Amino acid sequence: REVQQGGDAEVSGTCCPMLLLRVKWVYKERSMKKKCSKISDEEGSLCCCEYINHHGEKTHILASCCDCEDLDEACDRCLKGKSISSQSIERVSDTISDRLRIPWLLGTGAKKIDITILPPLVFLPIFLHIAALHFFLALTILTSLPILVLWYYYVTHQKKGRTLFFLSLGLFSLGYMYYLFLTEIMPRGTISSVQVILLTTSLVLTLVSVAQTKKDPGYLRTDNINTPIKGAQKNSISPCAMNGKCEIHPVGWDASTTLNHSTLNGKMQMAQNEFQKDWCKVCKILRPPRSGHCRICANCVQRLDHHCIWINNCVGQGNHRAFILTLFLFLLTSLYGISLTLSTICRGQSIFMALFYCPGVYKEHSTALSFTCVWYCVIVTAGMGYLFLIQLINISYNITERETRFALRDKTGDKYLCGLIIKTDEYNRGLLNNWKEFLQLQPHPRKPGIEDLV
Repeated sequence: REVQQGGDAEVSGTCCPMLLLRVKWVYKERSMKKKCSKISDEEGSLCCCEYINHHGEKTHILASCCDCEDLDEACDRCLKGKSISSQSIERVSDTISDRLRIPWLLGTGAKKIDITILPPLVFLPIFLHIAALHFFLALTILTSLPILVLWYYYVTHQKKGRTLFFLSLGLFSLGYMYYLFLTEIMPRGTISSVQVILLTTSLVLTLVSVAQTKKDPGYLRTDNINTPIKGAQKNSISPCAMNGKCEIHPVGWDASTTLNHSTLNGKMQMAQNEFQKDWCKVCKILRPPRSGHCRICANCVQRLDHHCIWINNCVGQGNHRAFILTLFLFLLTSLYGISLTLSTICRGQSIFMALFYCPGVYKEHSTALSFTCVWYCVIVTAGMGYLFLIQLINISYNITERETRFALRDKTGDKYLCGLIIKTDEYNRGLLNNWKEFLQLQPHPRKPGIEDLV
């Protein structure tokens, strides 16, 4: 009451300091709830072009170019030859990403667009058309593109942030290559209707499989801890409280069993050591064996393999089979499209020889562009083929990509073929049993949340 009335009013010395902190925290929480409810009421009355900006204020899309003090300051310093601080660049970037929106008609206001989607849509067609002008331009651009993509991956990986750049690049590459095939290769009259139907069907199946990989990979959420998970431990140990007591919570617990430090013996210490490997300090849950925490998704995932940037999602127990199917369909679609294109623009030559020797291909811009796109597809297909090969090897030895990294770090695995094969016998049950286990992977049942639709 004193905190509510005076804010900074002093509390009598008989009041417990912990109680004072608790009162302040409750008061602050109530204030935040009131503020959030006020914002949500404003959002409910938003028109299609209005939105709530990152300052919590209602604004309009038409006002996106107004109140740009940070941008004006950065441009002014740039024109004067002065350096721009990293904080100023970050503020400008946050402002631009917050104001980049499109109207939405469902009463929730204008929707924010992830700015990382745009670079592939803008620059990929430009680079490919420039590369089609001359052989040396094609050599330079097709060599630089993988380097730029790897550099961007390194930057985002260091920041441990999510980005839609790679998903946008992959999907737009598929769509743009298919568009060029219909507009540049089809009119030449050497492609039959059956071949077009086969290529289109393969492309559609690839996109459907990508949608399947975007589903729940097997998240272990704290709000679904009541769901029994196969392989999970029966107890989880929470960190010690401030009063010197520790709590043991069974999975699906309704009440806690409190033990004093004086009663804790060697069994508790052994239990803590045993569960330390599976205890997640971030999610505060005890994970099933082979589960792991993804720093990018900020969630624990059952049988975590890796976080795939190309689908902007983790690959785990729930979507690993769909991920393998996606790689297979993508490789099939890409190789079939490459063969059809080369057989059209380089007639009378084998597919492999046409990649390196195709006379007169740069005489017309249409054939030069098609040949450049073929080499772009070859580079992407080679990268995806390597990933697919690694996945097949890991499945055959019943080991995940995450476990291979740990085995190399702890020197607990054997390397073969220059590190292409990492073998640990912890879960290896033979080739047939390993594939049988993989094909029978099933995620634990969980009620879908609204965030799964994003």
